Amino acid sequence: MGKLRLFRGLLPLLILAAALFTGCEKSGKAPGAASSGGPAPLRIVSTAPSNTEIVADLGLGDRIIAADKYSLGIPGIAPAAPEIDFFYPDPEALVNLQPDIVIASEHNSFGAGEDPFKLLSEMGIRVLYIPTSQSIAAIRQDIMTIASALGVPERGESLIREMDREIEAVAAVGRTITRKKPVYFEISPFPNPVSFGRETFLNEMLEITGARNIFAGETGWIAPSAEAILERNPEVILTNVNFIEDPLGEIKGRQGFADTAALRNGAVYLIDADSSSRPTHRLTLALRQIALAVYPEYYGQ
Repeated sequence: MGKLRLFRGLLPLLILAAALFTGCEKSGKAPGAASSGGPAPLRIVSTAPSNTEIVADLGLGDRIIAADKYSLGIPGIAPAAPEIDFFYPDPEALVNLQPDIVIASEHNSFGAGEDPFKLLSEMGIRVLYIPTSQSIAAIRQDIMTIASALGVPERGESLIREMDREIEAVAAVGRTITRKKPVYFEISPFPNPVSFGRETFLNEMLEITGARNIFAGETGWIAPSAEAILERNPEVILTNVNFIEDPLGEIKGRQGFADTAALRNGAVYLIDADSSSRPTHRLTLALRQIALAVYPEYYGQ
């Protein structure tokens, strides 16, 4: 299965892929100044929900003048903000909005097959590309990149401190757990299941809770077979699928799955889709849910 085909199917649920862009702008400018040295941007276009969440939680959601459709509904931004096509953003329409900055995602080029924001850059409109980060460390960098570009680095540092505080609260318990339960986490259902291995922030989250990903021997995003899942016999099955009617019932009804330790013990759980699929500071909600689902005896209090 090709990356483009895979992620077009998954994007209503998640915005995840191996990073294609290697560079982010970095800055330590003082509050009120953008990292480029000019005035702080007042008119922001955000083209991915992960970026929009960061902007909103920096307290600048009211500056977003347009966003992709997956961003609409995120608290802190205007519900009537113009909608941008995620795969085929219209550069001329964006120019007409007169933004100070476009905070873009690597995924916006999937539809066009080229940089859809080239025209904006040529006209002097700043385009800041944020990669789809695959580690918590990279998520911290993304937050600071956006916060610095918008002239509020101290707010970015505050978001990171709060994220790290919540992660450490879970990690402190996770470090005491010696029996690592085998866990299967599904992000797209049968007949085209998708999960993940190492070098993903979701795998990192499982490890923080004290759990063991049954596909930790793989790398990145994978499409496992039913046989591969069953032979690893997960004790807990997690899913963040929210685009079918009954994702838990679908898992429980699969041929052969009734014999897994997870189903025998009734350990099949739904995890919040947004916070487990968007690489932002809000991943801590999913982290707490994972911890409680896998180890209620440790995290129940």
